[in-house]
Amino acid sequence: MSVFHWKSLCSLAGGFLILLIVSIIHLTQGQADYTFQQMFSEVWIEGRFQDIFLGLRLPRLVVGVLTGGALAVSGVILQTLTNNPLASASTLGINAGAFFFVVFSMIFFPNILGQYPFIVALFGAVFSTFLVLTLAGKTLDPVRVALTGMIVSLLFSSLTGALQLLFENETNGLFLWGSGTLIQLDWNGIQFSLPFIAVGTIAAIMIGKSLDVLSLGDDIARSLGQSIVKMKFFAWGIAVGLAAVTVSVVGPIGFIGLIAPHIVRLLGIRGHRNVIIHSFLWGSVLLISADVLARWIQPAEEFPVGAMTALIGAPWLMYLAYRTAKRQKRGEKSLGGTKRPVPLKWVIPLIAAGICTMFFISFSYSGASAWSPVSEWTSTIVWNFRIPRVITAFVIGVMLAISGVLLQGVLRNPLADASVLGITSMGGAGAMTLLILLPVLSYSWMPIGAIIGSALAIAIIIVISRKNNFQPILVALIGISVSAFGSALIQIMIVKSRLVVAAALVWLSGSTYAKGWEDVSLILILSVILIPIALYFTRPLDALSFGDDLAASHGLVVSKTRIWSLLIGVALSAVAVSIVGTIGFIGLLAPHAARRLVGYRHLPLMLVSGLLGGLLLVTADFISRVALAPKEIPSGLMVALIGTPYLLYLLRKIR
Repeated sequence: MSVFHWKSLCSLAGGFLILLIVSIIHLTQGQADYTFQQMFSEVWIEGRFQDIFLGLRLPRLVVGVLTGGALAVSGVILQTLTNNPLASASTLGINAGAFFFVVFSMIFFPNILGQYPFIVALFGAVFSTFLVLTLAGKTLDPVRVALTGMIVSLLFSSLTGALQLLFENETNGLFLWGSGTLIQLDWNGIQFSLPFIAVGTIAAIMIGKSLDVLSLGDDIARSLGQSIVKMKFFAWGIAVGLAAVTVSVVGPIGFIGLIAPHIVRLLGIRGHRNVIIHSFLWGSVLLISADVLARWIQPAEEFPVGAMTALIGAPWLMYLAYRTAKRQKRGEKSLGGTKRPVPLKWVIPLIAAGICTMFFISFSYSGASAWSPVSEWTSTIVWNFRIPRVITAFVIGVMLAISGVLLQGVLRNPLADASVLGITSMGGAGAMTLLILLPVLSYSWMPIGAIIGSALAIAIIIVISRKNNFQPILVALIGISVSAFGSALIQIMIVKSRLVVAAALVWLSGSTYAKGWEDVSLILILSVILIPIALYFTRPLDALSFGDDLAASHGLVVSKTRIWSLLIGVALSAVAVSIVGTIGFIGLLAPHAARRLVGYRHLPLMLVSGLLGGLLLVTADFISRVALAPKEIPSGLMVALIGTPYLLYLLRKIR
């Protein structure tokens, strides 16, 4: 027997053995405590245990095996089609799109969702796939695809969060399912998903040889007589369909489709037919093992298995990002500036006029106005609630925008931002962890927790990227994995602390609600310390924009400049997270808009970006208050909804 067959046999035998072991452990877990001996002896006797075993535990195990395998098969096909080792249903935004359409249908078309859940999820998955492929371009560069998938995921996550907050009663109970859970109350989910998963997996195995040819390149495949368009269309249909059916049954579970195919290939399995078969097995092993671990950590309550797969998968994504970035040719990215910058003497007064206008409108809406007496302007509502809230929004917007300028300048990456690099999510996780583990601490300690979490994120990026001289591609990809890890930690903290879903969503989305003068005092002190330091680094960043070699030849210590600029950017975003939650997009939007006005030089760029960031968040805060009054939309969601069209345009334009 050949070495290959021995590897295949060992992989199958080992996978089945591990699946058997974790399945037995999985069946003994739950609130009803049963031993192994009881499980094997009492399952044949009618009664309470048989009802629990056959009605709850066994369906949960079976659906985990099916959906884990389906996600793995989907990942194999997606990685081949995109020629991207980082591709999966979660990293390409397919899961996020499918989940958004499920939530949307639950609110506005519940009957359609009840009758055709797979069709609804499939429609969302297809739409998000089309969006990613359109924006990523024809070349499907691995880094560009990964970043595009992340932005599309942010888009759909923001839209989903807004719907869940606005229609809390209609979407009640979706938070846990939206994080991924294998809970099954009967066999209906299995009866529904089994035909789709079986047909999709068999079809994937049947086209395995064609995928082998396709992986050689389009030109070679075409010369061998393969119909490229038909083959890709069919393969995309299988991959997206398998991802959609899993979302419709167990919610969006990530990273299984990323990890399982790589494990199989590391075991020495070759050829798409064999890889698909083995990936189905190891995908099942991974998902059941993650559920076992989740139930072991939180035995008395339900724990989102999707968060657990993210905790496991994020380090794996870091490893894959490191390998992928090493293969990429190092090059500079265009930041989309303007060839004819507008003079600052025109730009700053115009933006300042816009800021003053928005301040006045925000202060006076449903309260004081220009012709109101002084007593109304000094009333409790205006003075203690509205004015500090608007000032907080403005300063936070300034800080996030300046953070974005620093990060984009250091990394020479047009999509670099605190949210992209995981700084925002890890800062939020740090703040929540500190308050949950030490509940005696007051709210004023949140910045400390946020700074610790953000510092951990940037420390991971520095440690991994330093040997490669902070290669922009590597830093961006590592940031995506850190962001996934931080988001998973936040989901775990929300479940563990039993936070109300609406309050949790507000925190995750970012909100300037109920900010007072204490918050204003804190952020003013911190901004006075951090912003001048950021301005000091504008000249070194100008030098870095010409390339590391040229900057070093002029006496600049490149690595030191990168580290200090990153640290200041992290500190600015961490302070923002600790005060208003995880607001994203501003660090992307404001610098790009400013760059089109004043060009590449970092001093005017930072000044204009800060003012635009403050104006953007104040505007978003005002719209969030009045759009659906008396309900409020979190400011972070409103920023995402305002800025997403521009980001999509930017993704399409930047090459």
